[in-house]
Amino acid sequence: MNESRLQDILLRSTRARALVIGDFVLSRRLLIDPARVEYSEETGLHAHQVVAVDMMPGAAGKVAAALRAFGVAVATLGVIGDDGEGYELRRNLRKRGIDERPMIIAADRYTPTSIQPLIVGKTSVPYEQERLDIRSRTPMAFSTATALVERLRALATQVHAVIIVDYVPEEECGVVTSRLRVEIANLSLRHQDVWFLATSRHRIGLFKHVIIVPCARECVRAVYADDSSNPPLALVGQAAEQLRRRTGKPVIVTLGARGMLVVHDRGMTHALPIQIPGPINLTGTSETAVAAVTAALCAGATLDEAVELGNLATAAAMRQTETSSVASPEQIIAVWRTYCRDE
Repeated sequence: MNESRLQDILLRSTRARALVIGDFVLSRRLLIDPARVEYSEETGLHAHQVVAVDMMPGAAGKVAAALRAFGVAVATLGVIGDDGEGYELRRNLRKRGIDERPMIIAADRYTPTSIQPLIVGKTSVPYEQERLDIRSRTPMAFSTATALVERLRALATQVHAVIIVDYVPEEECGVVTSRLRVEIANLSLRHQDVWFLATSRHRIGLFKHVIIVPCARECVRAVYADDSSNPPLALVGQAAEQLRRRTGKPVIVTLGARGMLVVHDRGMTHALPIQIPGPINLTGTSETAVAAVTAALCAGATLDEAVELGNLATAAAMRQTETSSVASPEQIIAVWRTYCRDE
């Protein structure tokens, strides 16, 4: 892919519309200054002083933000609580130009929230403390699940792509339940002109009739119950082929610094990564890759071109230090000019 074709795909992606459905998380980072520590008069315990609060959308929200950075018009569909965290999550999505109005607010649910305390020290990188996670750990009400399906059916007819993000570990306790997976499979068969892609931390092998985008670990775990953090590429390829047969659609495996693996009915391709000098930041690169592939497919790119754009976007994201950063078209073009022009 030359620069002219790359710019054409990026331009066309700004005309696309996408729906992101799944588990939306409010990521709240608390910066703590250890020099300001106080003590509780009642207990004598430390009272850590938060000097700054940083909030951003996580999980499905991170995919939505990455898509929006490409200029894609993005709507979001999930289930959040009638609480302050839900308000902040929706406000953060709106600030990024994302349509959060389809979100379902349920008074009996918590808004999934990840709280990360960070100690501000003398170094430029804050010192991470143990994370606090808030989420509902029971299945949602039948009426809520029904409303979710009805909104999905309506919205699927208005977009070029639907991305499903399954993040919650507990079975049937998140947005992407067995009922929703069946509905997604049926919609994919019914709407052949809409791209359906799915990611899942724990259940990627349960999707049918959609393109699945697991990381290497998720791919191997779904087939062989092997939870190795960095499985051999040959094993990843074997697992991806098994998943392709289950889904009936191509499988795209994100490999981080190793690039991406594509398995379809014509064979397997290892799209090599863009070699960039360190230091690199791998946080959020899988979400960026999924967004880039989706944007490219919506723009009329071939699967190979979409994966190539995914690698470029991953490289652009790796060069950034902020966890909230997403790869913009300008940064992607800059990566191509710096590392790919002479290939």
